[in-house]
Amino acid sequence: MVEGLGLKGPRGWAFRDVSFRAGAGSLVALEGPSGTGRTCLLLALTGRMKTGEGRAEVGGLPLPRRMAAVRRIASLGQVPGVSELDPSLTVAEHLRERALLQRRFDGSVRALFRRPGTRAAETRARIDEALEAAGLDLSALPKAERTSVRDLERLEALRLTLALALMGRPRLVGVDDTDLKLSDADRAEAWALLRTVAASGTTVLAVCSEAPADALRITTVGPADTAAHTVDTAAPAADAASAPDAEDAADAAEAAEAAEAAEAAEANDADAEDAEDDITEEGADDALAETGRS
Repeated sequence: MVEGLGLKGPRGWAFRDVSFRAGAGSLVALEGPSGTGRTCLLLALTGRMKTGEGRAEVGGLPLPRRMAAVRRIASLGQVPGVSELDPSLTVAEHLRERALLQRRFDGSVRALFRRPGTRAAETRARIDEALEAAGLDLSALPKAERTSVRDLERLEALRLTLALALMGRPRLVGVDDTDLKLSDADRAEAWALLRTVAASGTTVLAVCSEAPADALRITTVGPADTAAHTVDTAAPAADAASAPDAEDAADAAEAAEAAEAAEAAEANDADAEDAEDDITEEGADDALAETGRS
């Protein structure tokens, strides 16, 4: 549930007056031209950016008051400037690293004392489950799991980031630039993949330039240089260039800094329980689990 949500930055409103309702397992397309606040809206709804007006509820958790809790149930796929693949690593290295981080930060203390063989089998099972959900066939890659990220096709990279996001079994997944630089065939395949993920019960937020007809379409409208942006859920699909403009690049560059500032502000606004969660767990959780770096 989202009602009148708005976020204002140094250059004015990134988005404003956003309202919609989406049940569990929905495919929500955040559609609009570059520079209309699509990425900021995605980060706000996944608990990474603090909004300035309105309210939202994700999985029964109110935003922005319970941002830390929302981050525990919401994972990010590809978001330039926030969660990106390392081109120097292989597919296998990314998968193993994420699995180890999930086990370290999301697992129980008792799980740390299981036999190494048992832990290895559980890690392999979690990786296989995520790969199947993301439709990524390692044997079809040029060098199988030893393929470097820099050698992946655009759709294969999208599948890998989605597999990494799904490894934590989240209730909400956010993906930026879903249809960027994809052919018509690959675009159709990408949306089919996201529909499958949504059908499994995981709500999907996907930023795109043109939404499919069967998605819940949230269309950001208005020129990039106006102070306020509105959201039109009934507007027809907007025609937008496939490459991001300078405004989107600036938004992506500011996203990580804004997320860090949001956490500091959240500590002042949240109750004692939420503040303790942020201090003891969320800093390490987000810095490692979302960036994939140790």
